[in-house]
Amino acid sequence: MLDSSPPTVHINHGVWKNMNSFKTAALLIILTLLFIFIGGLLGGRQGMIMAFGLAVVMNFFSYWFSDKIVLKIYRAQPADESKHRRLIALVRNLTQRGQLPMPKVYIIPTQAPNAFATGRNKKHAAVAVTEGLMQLLNNDEIEAVIGHELGHVRNRDILIGSIAATVAGAISILASMARWAAIFGGYGGRGNDRGGNPISLLIIAIVAPLAALVIQMAISRTREYKADRASAEMTHNPLALASALEKLHKAPVQLNLDKRPSTAHLFISNPLSGKGMVNLFSTHPPVEERVKRLREMARSGLPVK
Repeated sequence: MLDSSPPTVHINHGVWKNMNSFKTAALLIILTLLFIFIGGLLGGRQGMIMAFGLAVVMNFFSYWFSDKIVLKIYRAQPADESKHRRLIALVRNLTQRGQLPMPKVYIIPTQAPNAFATGRNKKHAAVAVTEGLMQLLNNDEIEAVIGHELGHVRNRDILIGSIAATVAGAISILASMARWAAIFGGYGGRGNDRGGNPISLLIIAIVAPLAALVIQMAISRTREYKADRASAEMTHNPLALASALEKLHKAPVQLNLDKRPSTAHLFISNPLSGKGMVNLFSTHPPVEERVKRLREMARSGLPVK
């Protein structure tokens, strides 16, 4: 029987909140400047004006609706109170231990075993798990995964993660537009003010995806360690999360969600397959290191810094 007493909090929430607020503002500024810059290359001054307007709209929707966008991308459906009673009970129990508001719970209809949390803040949070995760993990492991996602909620990671997904997706779209524009000779074509230089467009097509990757990495791998620690504190069972991470890591590659790199950083387990240089630029820390830290927590009874 797990101890239901409130967990000891080892995170300076004020400092972490300020850091995430700064990162969120920085992401919105970067998005605006990037849109204006690319708009200028594509269409000169007129393109810059249009890009600025688009950036304002994107900023608004990123802040208020990025969570809904991500849930819709994965066709997540609200968990049914009767069909998913066990899952909802686990979430409710952990939110009580972590002294958090009850988030909305969603099911993602895929056999890929994974989970993520999203939302603007603690009062507007959502936790989504896949059908594959529910089938692959046992009860303790599912609880540990939910604890990890609630750790993101408690640590105020969810807004910046959702915005980063929207930003990275938008940048990928811009890169695709620039690539096609370069193939067909650019936009405009009359005078330097109209933009559309094929060389500039080609540079955008190459650099923009890298910029999206940098934005995702800017979210920082440390957030995963902090969420792992929060799960251990709420469940008092770090070995369950270690076991869950190992199972998720060993899941067949064909089951991984590897077609949406712009949202990879949201998940508890990196859905992108690959090693070597690909792993070097991963949005997640190595699973082996995460498991090692969790096992050290179990042996010492204290979070590993």
